[in-house]
Amino acid sequence: MKKYVIIKILINKFTYESFILMIGALIKTSDMNQLNALERLSLLDTNTVSDALDFLKLPGATFGLRPLWDCPKIVGRASTIQLGPKGDTKPSIHLISPVIEAITTNDRVLVVAGGLDGISCWGDILANASVAKQVRGTVIDGLSRDIDGSAGVNYPVYGRGVTMISARNRVIQIDSGKPVQMAGVTVNQDDYVIADRCGTVFVPAARIEEVLDLGERITKRQDAMVAAVKAGRSVAEVMHDKEFDAIAEKKSTH
Repeated sequence: MKKYVIIKILINKFTYESFILMIGALIKTSDMNQLNALERLSLLDTNTVSDALDFLKLPGATFGLRPLWDCPKIVGRASTIQLGPKGDTKPSIHLISPVIEAITTNDRVLVVAGGLDGISCWGDILANASVAKQVRGTVIDGLSRDIDGSAGVNYPVYGRGVTMISARNRVIQIDSGKPVQMAGVTVNQDDYVIADRCGTVFVPAARIEEVLDLGERITKRQDAMVAAVKAGRSVAEVMHDKEFDAIAEKKSTH
C-alpha cells in the first residue's frame, strides 16, 4: 500500500510538472504569436536574416551598406526614394524632405537609392527633420555629410561612407514610393529593413512570415551549436552539413 502511494505521488508530480511545462510552452508560443512582424524581426540580427534568405533562395542581403557612426540597429518598413544627377540649373525642392514630411507612422526607414560617387545625399538637417517625424533611420546607397550631426541627435544612418561635398545643384530626387535598387537588391515600398553593425538586409513584405519563422529556428539552432562547442564538441562536428540540413527539414515540414 505504501509503495502504491509513493508511485501515485510520483505520477501525480510528473503529471503536474509536465502540465506546467506545457502551459509555459503555450504561453511562450502565444506571446510570440502576439508579437508583430517588426517586433519579431527586431529580435533577430542581420546574420540570421541573411541565412534565412539563403535557405529560401531569396535576395536581400547587401554588402557595403554599413553604419556611418556607432549607431543602433534599425528595424522598420521601407519608404523608398530614388535620386539622380541634376542635369540643369533650374531650382529644385530639397531632396528627400517631401517624403519625410509625408510620414505619419513611426515604423518607417528611409531607403535612398541613386547616390553619386563623392557627393552627399544625406546631412544633419534631414536627420533632425526625421527625428521630429519619428523615422527609425536611413539607409543610403551613397554617402552622407555632417555625420556628427546625425550622431548628435542619435539618428541611425547606414550607407557607403561619408564626404563633405554638398548635394546642392548636383543631386535631385527623381521619385519615391517605387521600387529601387540598393547595392544590387530590389527594394519595394513597405518591404522590411534590418540593419546593424554587420550591414543591411531587406526582406520582401510578401515573404516576411517565412523569413521570421525560419530565422527563429536558425537562432535556436545557432544557440545550441554555440553551447555544444562550449561543452567540448568539435567545431567540425557541430558545423557539419547535417546540422544545417536539420533546419531545412524543419522548414519543409513546418
